[in-house]
Amino acid sequence: MGDVVNLNKRRKRAMRERMAATAEANRARFGRSKAERDLMEQRRVQEKRLLDQHRIDAEDAS
Repeated sequence: MGDVVNLNKRRKRAMRERMAATAEANRARFGRSKAERDLMEQRRVQEKRLLDQHRIDAEDAS
């Protein structure tokens, strides 16, 4: 004789596994944390500032 299976628990477990797989795919697809986004923004601003400091304006070129 086989084991008794609670179909509600099995259905809920399968749903959680599907949702976890979807969440994992979304993390891979969209996934940067707020800290990573902030760090990239800070680096972008710093690089732009450094580049602007080395700019030769038209009046300086004469």
